[in-house]
Amino acid sequence: NNLAHAIRTENAKKEKVKIKYESKKLMVKGDRQRIQQVMSNLINNALRFTKEGEIIVKTQVIDGFAQITVKDTGSGIDPEIMPRLFEKFVTKSEKGTGLGLYISNSIVQAHGGKMWAENNADGKGATLAFRLPLEKRHQEEL
Repeated sequence: NNLAHAIRTENAKKEKVKIKYESKKLMVKGDRQRIQQVMSNLINNALRFTKEGEIIVKTQVIDGFAQITVKDTGSGIDPEIMPRLFEKFVTKSEKGTGLGLYISNSIVQAHGGKMWAENNADGKGATLAFRLPLEKRHQEEL
């Protein structure tokens, strides 16, 4: 899978960051490439802001939705930009354009979902998450 390869390549540069997957197979109806783009963006952002520690990618079913969370132990989200996080050109990174979360949020919304972000309660890092409607036949199997 292209996403897994890209993540492994990026993570190889960061030997002090572990990526853990707590995944459950979920089916959603949507554009596979666009959903991969969202996942890639969230994981790459987590890698960019996490110098050491871990990133946990988790998939689960909540209230009939597929929920995907990317939690890191990085620097967290600057409170100054938090209210505008999903707007165009909002970033505190010297490498980013500030379009990744804007585009990701647009993709999630176009699929009938919702995206949000928060700093972790323990003060270490942030969690970005999104929900997408489950594929109808998958809901029946649960």
